[in-house]
Amino acid sequence: MEILIKAGQLLLALSILVTLHELGHYWAARLFKIRVEKFYLFFDFLFPLPTVMKFSIFKKKIKDTEWGIGWFPMGGYVQIAGMMDESMDKETLAQEPKSDEFRSKPAWQRLIVMLGGVLVNFFLGIFIYCMIMWIWGEKYLPNSSLKHGLYADTLAQSIGLRNGDMILKADNDTLVNYLDIVPTIGINQSKTLLVKRGDSSFTLTIPAGFHTKLTASQGDDFIDFRREFIILDINGGAASAAAKAGMQKGDHVIAINGQEAKYYDQVRNFLNAHKNQSAQFTVRRKDGSQTILKVDIPESGKLGVALDIMDQFDLKIRNYSFFGAIPAGTSKAFATLGNYIKGLNLLVKGLFGKSEVKASDSVGGFISIGNLFPSIWNWELFWNMTAVLSLILAVMNLLPIPALDGGHVIFNLWEIITRRKPSDKVLEYAQYVGMILLLALMVYVNANDIYKYVIVKWFH
Repeated sequence: MEILIKAGQLLLALSILVTLHELGHYWAARLFKIRVEKFYLFFDFLFPLPTVMKFSIFKKKIKDTEWGIGWFPMGGYVQIAGMMDESMDKETLAQEPKSDEFRSKPAWQRLIVMLGGVLVNFFLGIFIYCMIMWIWGEKYLPNSSLKHGLYADTLAQSIGLRNGDMILKADNDTLVNYLDIVPTIGINQSKTLLVKRGDSSFTLTIPAGFHTKLTASQGDDFIDFRREFIILDINGGAASAAAKAGMQKGDHVIAINGQEAKYYDQVRNFLNAHKNQSAQFTVRRKDGSQTILKVDIPESGKLGVALDIMDQFDLKIRNYSFFGAIPAGTSKAFATLGNYIKGLNLLVKGLFGKSEVKASDSVGGFISIGNLFPSIWNWELFWNMTAVLSLILAVMNLLPIPALDGGHVIFNLWEIITRRKPSDKVLEYAQYVGMILLLALMVYVNANDIYKYVIVKWFH
């Protein structure tokens, strides 16, 4: 069910973004009286082969444009008359240009048409963030509100962090918000951390190779906020291990087999290491009394409980009026865009050995993108991810790769500057090269996903 929920959110988000992106091209084309022959959500052929398996789930001709939904659920396109695009319609381009075709218009108009989709995605990302700020506000978790400090996972311990530590700075960046710690360290490739341990502070130098591991783990093996193991509810009814052992709502696990284990990470690690075994759990009840319970740990290593964590940190929410949400949402969008561009820069540098970021750890296909969505349907999180993807789509489409909007933009800028239009043959071959590059990239990122999320899990 979780997979279906994630897949459903991904499909809905991409459908919204692709439709609006293509509408950006459509509106710009119609503005300059350019004929649009087809508008499709998804492809009505086996992408990138325009003549293979051509059929539509739905289509309807309205005036000069055929509107439809294709069978191949990836992306979408507008077929603009007189333009070399996904359809690879060379026969039409061999004829004399007509007045309502893309190729007959001035270069500056063609440039605006090609930028239409990117601009829609850019402003859509800003708009969504503004609406999120207005409706739900901006959530942040002050570092100072973490009563028990941080939980240091294996990667954090490998560089010298310990449970209960607080990370105050990454290089010269003060980390007021706990949620900024991992992104700041990863994006800025921080070299030092100012750490508070107990009543003292010290500077910890991050060793070489750390950022490679951080990127590969996507932050999962690094840190979390530490919380006590206090039971909010018993899940699974009488069949759960917790219910069978006699655990109750409000119980606080404080020891296992006589050893202190009052934090979630301590209990979790013990359960994972002692599956199919029995253990003596010491719990403190709501009234302050203590009792020892025999717990039979199942094969899953799960007790079947939900934890009460809300009083263990102080989650803050900044609320905005409608007009106050506009600058706040815009600022959030530009910060997200800036971080993504920094990440791309690190990826490019990594290809030349100038950073620790590896392509295999940093890029992902549909599985990776789907995993960014929560396993429950939450509209706030859905729209937040949709805003991020909208900005990513804007940047990706601006890359100077033939077949992408950015490739067409380069050709139009070349024509505007030199006053020389590339030949149809050049555009045709460029389109072929771009399609091959995109197909190769698509195969690579999705094969990388299959390796990381399927093959590796099978053998581990």
